[in-house]
Amino acid sequence: MKKQEKTIWVLSELYYPEETGSGYYITKIAEDIATRHRVSVLTVQPTYAARGTKAPTNETHHNVLIHRCRATALNKDILLFRLLNMLTISVSVFFNAMRRIRKHDIVLVITNPPTLPLIASFVCKIRGAKMVLRLEDMYPEVLVAAKIIKADSALAKIINAIQKNIYKRSDHILVLGREMMELVHGKTGNGIEKVALITHWADCDEIRPLPRDRNALLSQLGILDKFVIQYSGNMGRTHDLESLIQCAKILHKHDGIHFLFIGSGAKESWLRKKVSGFGLKNVTILSPQPRSELRSSLNACDLAIISFVRGMAGASVPSRMYNIMSAGKPILAVAEEGSELARVISEENIGWVVAPGSPELMAKAILKANANRLLLQEMSVQACRAATDKYAKPLIMQKHQKLMDTYQG
Repeated sequence: MKKQEKTIWVLSELYYPEETGSGYYITKIAEDIATRHRVSVLTVQPTYAARGTKAPTNETHHNVLIHRCRATALNKDILLFRLLNMLTISVSVFFNAMRRIRKHDIVLVITNPPTLPLIASFVCKIRGAKMVLRLEDMYPEVLVAAKIIKADSALAKIINAIQKNIYKRSDHILVLGREMMELVHGKTGNGIEKVALITHWADCDEIRPLPRDRNALLSQLGILDKFVIQYSGNMGRTHDLESLIQCAKILHKHDGIHFLFIGSGAKESWLRKKVSGFGLKNVTILSPQPRSELRSSLNACDLAIISFVRGMAGASVPSRMYNIMSAGKPILAVAEEGSELARVISEENIGWVVAPGSPELMAKAILKANANRLLLQEMSVQACRAATDKYAKPLIMQKHQKLMDTYQG
C-alpha cells in the first residue's frame, strides 16, 4: 500500500512494450519507482521495435498505470514524418496531462521527442506540479551534430533559448554523463543540487560473458573463426558509420577480420548500398535482434564499436555501452575526448578511443587489438568488474528512488 497520495507521472513517447533504448530504460525506471510510489505514464502507441503492435489505451503493467494517447506513428527515418509525429504527440499529451495531472504531483519527462519537455513545463506551471527533466539528448546540439540545422542559425538560437527556459523551470534535471552536466551548467548556471548525474545501467543479471564456441549467432553466420568487430544499435544521423565502412574497406584484405552490424535507422539503407557498392565480403548486416537475444548478440564479437559523429560530446551518452561492458567486451570508441564514452573507456582501461572521421586510426586500433589477445582478455575482465561495481541496475535504481523519495516527502 502506497504511503503517499501524490502521483509520479512519466511523460515519454516510448514505453512498454517498446524494447528500444530509451523506451526500455524509462519503463524499468517507472516500474522500479512503482514498488514504493504511485506511478502513471502518459505515452503513445508503440512506434519502434513494437511497430504494428496495438496496445490497450489504458492498462496496468507491473503496478504502473499506462495511458496511451492518440498520435501519428509515421516512419521516423523520414524527417518530415518525424516532425509530424512530434507535433501530434505533443498536442495529445498536453490535453491528456492537463486533464489528469493534479497539484503537487511529480512529472518525470523525457526529452524524446524534444517538444515534450516544453509541453510538460506549461502543464506543471498551470497545474502546480513539480517537474523532473531527464535529458536523453541535448538540443540543439544533437540537431547540429546530425547536420539538420547549423550551429549559428536562427533556429538553433531559438531552440537553445527555449531549452534554457525549460532548464530553469525544472525542479530537477537528470543527466547521463559528466560532459552533459557541464553543458547544462554552462547554459543555466544551475547548482549541483538541481542537476543530478544518474547514468544508464548494466543488466548484469541478464548480460554476462558467453564463451565464443557457445555463441549461436557467430555459428549461424559462419564467422566463429574470424576476429569480429561489432556495431550494434541505432544507425542514425549522429553515428559515424561513414568512417566504419571506410575502415572495413581498408581492412578488407585481412581475411581473418569481419565486421558485424546489427541495428536499423536513418543510415541503414545507405549502409547496405555502400557495402554492396564496395563489394565488401568482410561485412554482415543484420536487423535488430530481440531483447531476449541480447546476451547472445552482444557476445557475438571480439571487439565492440560505439561510433558518434563530431559534436556529440555531452549531447548524448550511449546506453548500450554499459551492457557491452557487462558482456565483457572491449570497446573501440569513435568519440571526442571528454565525452562520457571516452572518459569511461579511458578510466576503466577497457578499450581504445579515436576521433570521429578517422578510419585509418580505427583500422590501426583494430589490428592492434587483433594482435593482442591477452590484452583483450584483461580488458574483458575489467569491463565486467566495472559494470558490476559501478553501473549495476540496483545501484542506479537506488539513485532514482532516493530522488523521488525527496519529492514525496
